[in-house]
Amino acid sequence: MKKAKALLSAASLALLLVTTNGCNKDYLEIGPLGTTGEATLANKAGVNGLLTGAYSLLDGWGVPNTTYYFVGVSNWIFGGVTSDDAHTGTQASALPPMESVESYNYDPSLAPFNNKWVVLYAGVQRANDVLRVLAKVNDPSLSADEAKQLKAEATFLRAVYHFEAAKMWENIPYLDENVSYSNGNFNVPNSTSAWPKIEADFKFAADNLTATKTEVGRANSWAAKAFLAKVYMFQDKYAEAKPVLEDIIANGVTAAGQKYALVNYADNFNPSKKNGPESVFAVQMSVSENFQNGNYGDALNFPMGGPATCCGAYQPSFSLVNSYKTDPNTGLPLIDTFNDSDVKNDQNIESSTPFTPHEGTLDARLDWTVGRRGIPYLDWGNHPGKAWIRVQSVAGPYSPIKTVYYQAQAATTSAFSRWTSNNYTMIRFADVLLWAAEVEVEIGSLAKAQEYVNRVRARAANPAGWVKKYINPANPLQGFTNEPAANYKVGLYTNEFTAKGKDFAREAVRFERKLELAMEGHRFFDLRRWDNGTGYMANVLNAYVKHETSIPGYDFTYMKGATFKKGKTELYPIPQAQIDLSVVNGTPTLKQNPGY
Repeated sequence: MKKAKALLSAASLALLLVTTNGCNKDYLEIGPLGTTGEATLANKAGVNGLLTGAYSLLDGWGVPNTTYYFVGVSNWIFGGVTSDDAHTGTQASALPPMESVESYNYDPSLAPFNNKWVVLYAGVQRANDVLRVLAKVNDPSLSADEAKQLKAEATFLRAVYHFEAAKMWENIPYLDENVSYSNGNFNVPNSTSAWPKIEADFKFAADNLTATKTEVGRANSWAAKAFLAKVYMFQDKYAEAKPVLEDIIANGVTAAGQKYALVNYADNFNPSKKNGPESVFAVQMSVSENFQNGNYGDALNFPMGGPATCCGAYQPSFSLVNSYKTDPNTGLPLIDTFNDSDVKNDQNIESSTPFTPHEGTLDARLDWTVGRRGIPYLDWGNHPGKAWIRVQSVAGPYSPIKTVYYQAQAATTSAFSRWTSNNYTMIRFADVLLWAAEVEVEIGSLAKAQEYVNRVRARAANPAGWVKKYINPANPLQGFTNEPAANYKVGLYTNEFTAKGKDFAREAVRFERKLELAMEGHRFFDLRRWDNGTGYMANVLNAYVKHETSIPGYDFTYMKGATFKKGKTELYPIPQAQIDLSVVNGTPTLKQNPGY
């Protein structure tokens, strides 16, 4: 589907009638219905317009009084900066209140949490608006099959928004189409798990959506199945996830009808290659019709002095880069020892000073994930290091790549203030394969788990997909040679999973997810679902903090004094603004998460 906001046409009025303010009565129903008449929306055009509006909030942008970088669909703050993937690479107080967020000093009053809550529940309500109005449509031009798809897509979107909220807070209220201010039931508690209802919504969508769609951005049945599997993974329901994942791997197709497959790794982040066979479900971005359809949530995630000249807010960590070191003999990752030494970098070295990049063996995915000194940065030229990271003392030596557009595509991918047509892929096929590997480790075959992991690693090991040197570094648009840009060596596991056992296999799969999905906003939530009260997440992140803050010449402002607190900071705090709005007879309906 083209970006939803560009599809309004005759139904645009319907979207303007949907209120999406905070967690209060204003966003719990379609207020103007009572004054304009249901006929305005209760027809084919109206309900399609409402569905368009429900899709349009997937990117997080479009609700008044929210800050674009707090609500972006990529979760670069809540899934990346608060993990060991990245940090906020800018001066102190430049992005308030990020210092409190990154140092794990979460406060329920902080704006980022309330912004995210408001956007997600506005999305829930837009999906519910579709279902409420659809039930009242008596339009002969809307066929039964069309109505069925509208209902299934709206139910899918409602589940997606609830799921994103559950990832953040776990203890959330679930709102269906019967919740409204006029019904007097809008103060919904968060004391009952929302997971069963989220599961039910995805099951309904999977059972009723068609396998293909005329617009590639719409949800199909396979996308619903993949989200259902993801919900199972977040609850450790491996037995339920296993057959769903196997079905997706064997038979799944994109909305355009392409069989799911791994593509060239870099194609997943190239606007000209989006919606390919690896894209299970992506949020559609476009700047060709209107720059506001672009990926505004990631607008800060460019090198400070490189392409787009702003803003260095999402800087890859030293620990992340170290994770891509490989054994020089086997090409396998150094799961237990990756942080024993740092990949050679240009921290505090002027760009005019000669520098030779790290010469040891590396996983080739590194240089499609992280910009580093002396290595081609897409088609913008060799990364110059400090010249692009003006406050390197607090930002570190690395730049993000996956959110950045290509120089050759600048005219069609970036129209205003770094808004780009880079899709955000919420689930890609590599995700599915690695979930399947996790399931096999826990309840199945270690050999099968290794097979799934090797499918992902084989792509990384293929020289055809590696970053190559430029033909002419002075003019990178002339193209690339066939010479690898670094000493890449990626090997496949042989019999390690079965020989070393379940504990090793589990960590190998988890590490593979770290390498494959780095800087895509998943890491914090992966760590949390693997924790289960064991302290695993606290151990990983406190070791990360210790490493990052001990690097000479690196003033990690935003992580000073950071300590991840077991039993508390695995979950984000319920926004205090929402708790205050939920008060009935002096008692809040919403309950705060433990420890806050």
